[in-house]
Amino acid sequence: MKSVEIKGNERTNVGSKYAKAERKSGNIPCVVYGGKEPIHFSAPVFAFKSLIYTAEAKTAKITVGDVSVEAVIQDMQFHPVTDELIHIDFIQLVEGNAVTMNIPVVLSGQARGVLNGGKLKTILRQLSIRAIPGKFPDNIELDITNLRIGDSIRVGDVTPSDCEILNADTAVIVTVKKARGAVDEEEDEEGAAEEGAEATAESTAEE
Repeated sequence: MKSVEIKGNERTNVGSKYAKAERKSGNIPCVVYGGKEPIHFSAPVFAFKSLIYTAEAKTAKITVGDVSVEAVIQDMQFHPVTDELIHIDFIQLVEGNAVTMNIPVVLSGQARGVLNGGKLKTILRQLSIRAIPGKFPDNIELDITNLRIGDSIRVGDVTPSDCEILNADTAVIVTVKKARGAVDEEEDEEGAAEEGAEATAESTAEE
């Protein structure tokens, strides 16, 4: 798994008043938990782009003064109106200690149901994964080639090694829904079989 280096400035004053001042200066207030004590820091908003807006899960190497730690994002807060990033919580990676991380879902192939006019709908774009540092996958890749109209892939259908998925087994990740004008393969096959039977019967009658 790739790592993004983030150099932050220590926040000696915490609280909403000081966090607001940081945002006004173009910085994002952050906290790293999981160590002996929390690390409060801030960094320019652009420092987080390659960590957040990516199709791959990544760790962060955070350096604040003389202290450097490896961490992963645990929670992010966005402004309810502007949708701008306003705060990040990290959890420090400690060898041997399992942590939870959101891993992106990547779809491969073209669903048979979509070729027949169905509509592909992705319900879960990330899965909550618990694993020991070093065992996290970059993403969860799902082959959707054989999905017909009405078919779905659920969390229980995914069995990654060396890690645990925390989402409910029954939760739908991706599905193919029937759209107007779509042709159901089974109906199409039944129609073809009926046409074949009719053609055989007509041929027999003519003889």
